[in-house]
Amino acid sequence: MPTNKQRREAARRHLERQLQRREEREAARKRFTLIASIAGTIILIVLVTGFIVIVSHDGKKTKAAASDHPTVSSPTGTPASSPTPAPSTSARPAKGASVSFDGVTVKGAADLGGRPGVTVKAATAPTKLAYKDLVVGKGKAATPASMITVQYVGVLYKTGKEFDSSWTRGQTAQLSLSQVVKGFTQAIGGTAGVPPMKIGGRRIMILPSSLGYGPSAQGPIPANSTLVFVVDLKAIAG
Repeated sequence: MPTNKQRREAARRHLERQLQRREEREAARKRFTLIASIAGTIILIVLVTGFIVIVSHDGKKTKAAASDHPTVSSPTGTPASSPTPAPSTSARPAKGASVSFDGVTVKGAADLGGRPGVTVKAATAPTKLAYKDLVVGKGKAATPASMITVQYVGVLYKTGKEFDSSWTRGQTAQLSLSQVVKGFTQAIGGTAGVPPMKIGGRRIMILPSSLGYGPSAQGPIPANSTLVFVVDLKAIAG
């Protein structure tokens, strides 16, 4: 028969084995928790990286699409992102008599079916909004909040250089008079001393820099530039 000493020794070894197994289970649990945590972190990194790659790819596609249709400086105040393109061959030059006003000459002034030729020979730029109706419209009158469809040519008063033209782009422009430079709104929608344009009309508009872009340069438009527009009012929404 085992002695008391042998029984105590056997009980001690049994207790040690139990403690060892418990420590092994605890160590295994910690390893599993650590592995699961690392795996979760790796999965999260992969997901975030994938999302960034997708967003970046979509952004490049958007930029590429935008480069296919570059914008130029317009009455809405959007800066130019490309040089003014060559005149469109689809827009024939306007025919007929020329009309001059404050140093601005418009060739084919009354020919609404053709692209008007605009030249400038002036020394002193007007300090106030100036206008002249080349063709007086007979349709609905615009208001300062109208959504309008127009054909227009824009040139610099100082040099006569064209900075924008819907004729060049080969299509009319749709814009809200509440979202364009102040002078463009007043010259079409009307203001004190300036009657509103009517559908079917063509108007020379000379905008001092204070009613244009002021001291800010906008693409091909230098700072403090007086602007000249020849605008055909085609339609008014609503």
